[in-house]
Amino acid sequence: MPPAPSDTASKPSGAPERSLVQRMEALQRANEIRTKRAQLKRDLRAGRASIHQLLLEPPDWVETAKVFDMLLAVPKYGRVKVNKVLQQCRISPSKTIGGLSERQRAELVGMLRAR
Repeated sequence: MPPAPSDTASKPSGAPERSLVQRMEALQRANEIRTKRAQLKRDLRAGRASIHQLLLEPPDWVETAKVFDMLLAVPKYGRVKVNKVLQQCRISPSKTIGGLSERQRAELVGMLRAR
């Protein structure tokens, strides 16, 4: 039997309400992270940053970034090659850097070094 309409109206929804200050702080943090990630991608593209180091010891602000997106920033790696490498390592294209298991991380770095 479904709950009465008055019951559902009084139940709180998943996340608590945020104040304007909390929302603005979260927005500012998100903007800072996007800026840092954009700079990291430029550094990867220019060879100033190492994808191996990034995968082995990711900074906290990179952990929620997609592995696919970071690999695309590496020179000579396009969509086809990135998909092939991820498939060989049994890693989903939607996997985040922080979500990689130790096996996946080690296998991916080994595969990238071999190329």
